[in-house]
Amino acid sequence: MLSTLIRRNKPRSEMTFLEHLDDLRVSLIRVVTVFAIGMVAALIFYRETPALLSLPLEWAKHPETSPLAFALSEPGPGLANMGELKEFTFMGVWKVLMYAAFGVGVAVASPVFLYETARFVGPALTDREKSGLVPFCGAALVLFLLGAALAFYWLSPMSIQIWQHFAEGMKMEVTWQASDYYAFVVMMCLLTGLTFQFPLALIILMWLELIRPRTLLKSWRGMLVGIMLLVALITPIAEPISLIVMTGVLFGFYLAAVGVGTVIVRRKRVARGDKPNPEDDDLPDDDEDDDEDDDGYRPARSVDPVTPSTPALGSSATNKPKSTPPPAEGDLSSLD
Repeated sequence: MLSTLIRRNKPRSEMTFLEHLDDLRVSLIRVVTVFAIGMVAALIFYRETPALLSLPLEWAKHPETSPLAFALSEPGPGLANMGELKEFTFMGVWKVLMYAAFGVGVAVASPVFLYETARFVGPALTDREKSGLVPFCGAALVLFLLGAALAFYWLSPMSIQIWQHFAEGMKMEVTWQASDYYAFVVMMCLLTGLTFQFPLALIILMWLELIRPRTLLKSWRGMLVGIMLLVALITPIAEPISLIVMTGVLFGFYLAAVGVGTVIVRRKRVARGDKPNPEDDDLPDDDEDDDEDDDGYRPARSVDPVTPSTPALGSSATNKPKSTPPPAEGDLSSLD
């Protein structure tokens, strides 16, 4: 069993269907194992992990200590004078530990998940497609980390400041519960990181030729509205600054994905021997036009089987006089 988890006993190109299913099971076990190792490590270092996740709250309370201090506003008196996070139940403390462990486990297991996914689908790809698989997985990991970092360094502190601003405006004193706070930070980072996989999903759809690049480009208005709604869902408060910035970033990713997808689809079609642009498939071919003309549209030359063809000038053939029938009896016209 352990040797099966560590290495493959047979090349994937020689596996049967059941062996492919067993290999998928092994890949899932590897990912879950690495995820569990990350969670156990986070539980072992139970002091350091919550301290790391509490940084967005500290940056919200003291913006001058944040790496993005220019993007944060000054906190209100209630937030600036806030003490330590509070938890009122024993299960709340357990939730804090599990949220922290879950976030660490996902961060550690994400590269292994990408590797196992690439290894599983690799045999079904051509050599040219395999050469682009490593950059694709690298781009997926970088985009995920970029989205998680954006949420950790900017979206989370800014959302905390906005929540506290509304609370003070309504004359409310907010007691921050630790389990709610850690759940908020972890889910914000994960959702934003997954949202940043959006351009790669578009590239996959274009590579599979399920959607055309030009169709995506023509639908930019609907895509812009959809991106804005998605940003409003993943951010706790869809306030104007974060809404505009996140929408602009994702819309830029959308345009970049259309450009990259256009190049990939064109190269794939040329290597396959098709027309470079998918839109050219809707146009009739020249050979089909010729066949249609031969079948019904091109006028055919009519040949009269009764009228003999006229000999060309200078032909060596001589014209023979037509023979006349003999005159009938009593017909005196022949005497003339």
